[in-house]
Amino acid sequence: MRPTAVTDRHAGRHLLVTGAGTGIGRAIAERLAAEGASLTLLARDADRLQATADAIGGAHVVGADIRDRKALHAAIASAAKKQGPFHGAVANSGIGGPNEPDGEDRFNDLVATNLTGTYDTFRAVQAHLAPGPDTRQLVAVSSILARIGVPGYTGYCASKAGILGLVRALAAELAPEDIQVNAVCPGWVDTAMAHEGIAGMASGMGVTKKEALAIAMQDVPLGRMGQPDEVAGTISWLLSGDSRGATGQGFDVNGGAYMG
Repeated sequence: MRPTAVTDRHAGRHLLVTGAGTGIGRAIAERLAAEGASLTLLARDADRLQATADAIGGAHVVGADIRDRKALHAAIASAAKKQGPFHGAVANSGIGGPNEPDGEDRFNDLVATNLTGTYDTFRAVQAHLAPGPDTRQLVAVSSILARIGVPGYTGYCASKAGILGLVRALAAELAPEDIQVNAVCPGWVDTAMAHEGIAGMASGMGVTKKEALAIAMQDVPLGRMGQPDEVAGTISWLLSGDSRGATGQGFDVNGGAYMG
């Protein structure tokens, strides 16, 4: 169900959300639509995106793979031509899971999707941003695993940490054009990806999923998984004029599990 609009803070603004078919991405789309944004939704699975678009009362849906630079640039250029220039973008598309050097080593795939795909998304949108003095913001979804290391997750940790370096460098590069670039670093969030992680913990520890969840929450001062709409609220703020003083930052939304 489409949430009640808190404000009309994004009225008249064209925003891109990648990976909006499920989880955090869908919550972001719901929040931005409720606050008046005109949305372009982009991901590989166009059917899931269409379900999100239907749920929020309409959006421009683009099926494209962020790992295909040429197709991605063409898709974003087409969306800008049809919907008008972008005022901001959320690079949320990504993949998770472990990688094992002695088995199926997914390191390159994780980095190509999470880091290079984010970079290419931002560059494609940059070419089609609305002119100033309107505020323009680029927001990437990183992870608490950009802050801490987890055995077996070298690819995921490296790709998400790389996003923070990308954000800092791009923020400095685009500051003269008055374009803000930031990231959010969610911790445990109540999504299918998180529950897959809990299931993996349970299997490795020889405990039930309920027990594994309780163990994971011991490291979270607030003692619970976050909700996708909590991350969406932070991103909505970052895409608004209220965040004018913020650029080059990684905002931790993790219930206190990491305090930098």
